[in-house]
Amino acid sequence: MSKETMRSVTAGGSMVFVHLAGLAGAWALSMHAATAARAGEPQPALVVGAVALFGLCVLGMRGFFVVNPNEAQVLQLFGHYVGTARQPGLRWTNPFYTRVKVSERVVSLQTEHLKVNDLDGNPIEIAAIIVWKVTDTAKATFDVDDYRRYVLIQSEAALRNLATRYSYDSHDEGHSLRGSTSQVVEHLQKEVQERVALAGVSIIEARISHLAYAPEIAQAMLQRQQASAIIAARQRIVDGAVGMVEMALARLARNNVVTLDEERKAQMVSNLLVVLCGERATQPVINTGTIYQ
Repeated sequence: MSKETMRSVTAGGSMVFVHLAGLAGAWALSMHAATAARAGEPQPALVVGAVALFGLCVLGMRGFFVVNPNEAQVLQLFGHYVGTARQPGLRWTNPFYTRVKVSERVVSLQTEHLKVNDLDGNPIEIAAIIVWKVTDTAKATFDVDDYRRYVLIQSEAALRNLATRYSYDSHDEGHSLRGSTSQVVEHLQKEVQERVALAGVSIIEARISHLAYAPEIAQAMLQRQQASAIIAARQRIVDGAVGMVEMALARLARNNVVTLDEERKAQMVSNLLVVLCGERATQPVINTGTIYQ
């Protein structure tokens, strides 16, 4: 497994002057050689020196390269990794080095809408947005074939695996895709990070961008959600009504407002529950006699 190492490279500005001086020297040698040849005293050494110096300058120009902000250049020498240049600007290095440009900018990845089964076996559609960047250029270059495609495939695989571990909607106190967003997102980010660590990639953020039941069961699931909501609402209404009845009986007894036998208590409880739990407003009936008539 590869590991990134920093490679210090020469500033390109100073090497520009060196190469210009070399070209000027090659031109001067060629002029001296031409002058000597016209004078009948050829100097082959001057010609060879001018050609050699010019060739070295041309070869050295291959060592110039530019490192842009949030970018790195991976350097290799005859197939061997020698380091990564990160300093932005015009740089110069060994002209025999081959260079691979790797972007370190933050990338936002949108997965496809995946159709999977949740923990309960219900078909759902889910998609996610993954925000990532390269942190180890050596791993991104040498340990995987195409790190961008690798991140995409592993993100979709992690998303599929995540969807099978949670229910779309929880019917108790358990976690669900729809109701436990923070936990689900944290789980997704952790799993994607574990999968893409081989490529030298760091996951900055992961979030669910699309979540819905598959079209073939969407209507049925909507009806079930509505039924569950009605049952939950009724349960809260009944719990509240029972509490209010208990409070009313306790206060009547504590303040000695009226003394009721068990039958009248049962009738009062029944009437209060009808009033409190009924869907429609009740019509009061005024008793003008005693409570036993």
